[in-house]
Amino acid sequence: MKLAILGLGKMGGNMARRLILGGIDVVGYDRSAETVNTLATDHGLIPAESVEDAVSKLSGQKIVWLMLPSGAPTEEQIKDLIPLLSEGDIIIDGGNSNYKDSQRRGVWLAEHGIGFMDCGTSGGIWGLENGYCLMVGATLEVAKVIEPILIALAPAADRGWAHVGPIGSGHFTKMIHNGIEYGMMQAMAEGLDLIKGKQEFNLNLAQITELWRHGSVVRSWLLDLTADALKGDQNLTSIAPYVADSGEGRWTVMESVEQGVAAPVLTSALQARFRSQDATGYSYKLLSMMRNGFGGHAVKTK
Repeated sequence: MKLAILGLGKMGGNMARRLILGGIDVVGYDRSAETVNTLATDHGLIPAESVEDAVSKLSGQKIVWLMLPSGAPTEEQIKDLIPLLSEGDIIIDGGNSNYKDSQRRGVWLAEHGIGFMDCGTSGGIWGLENGYCLMVGATLEVAKVIEPILIALAPAADRGWAHVGPIGSGHFTKMIHNGIEYGMMQAMAEGLDLIKGKQEFNLNLAQITELWRHGSVVRSWLLDLTADALKGDQNLTSIAPYVADSGEGRWTVMESVEQGVAAPVLTSALQARFRSQDATGYSYKLLSMMRNGFGGHAVKTK
């Protein structure tokens, strides 16, 4: 099986490597020729010099996986791909697009006879080693074709991936996933900030977070990453207390308003990120560190 991946950043590059290790041929293109050449030389990627070149190296039913920023970059790339593809070919959007855009794109591509899959992808920079969690929206026909690719990317054939529903549902599920993530991170950061502030006890945050990792009801991958980071520097002196929001937390809160469903924790977590951009505090350093730990998101340094 062969597919093309357009966008070989941290996650896209690691996804290409995992697919190649799983026995799938991957044609890759990125604006960075150096990235493409490194993946080709070190990991067996089939290099492409342009989008057109990447598509031309596919045969039969063509599958193109996009790992691009949401919004205009993804929109423009899909528009440019349409004349390069034929009826029955498939485009997969593995980025964090708004689910409403994915629904619209699915209708748009269907008019050209091109299949579409929205794939909410979680796993960050650790997906190469651990496998990715893949939340897929597509027709049954498209999902069946793409299944071997999903299995190669997931932690195992029977877990870590699911065809959750029709087009749009994959990105919707990932949006809510990220909203929940905001709340979990905020609760952990605030709690550890309180522990740090109890100076009379002189508590060791590295010791406590490591303790919680074993048998505690709050044990999680986020806690694992936090404990590991705190072993090096409990004060996080090199990290600025600034926490970016990538968009999906906002979309989750907007969805709660549209549905009339109360989501006070998720809303508060989003507002806290906004507040971090004008304030200082240890909890914001922790949040920024966690985002970097699981997703490789840039950290604003002092």
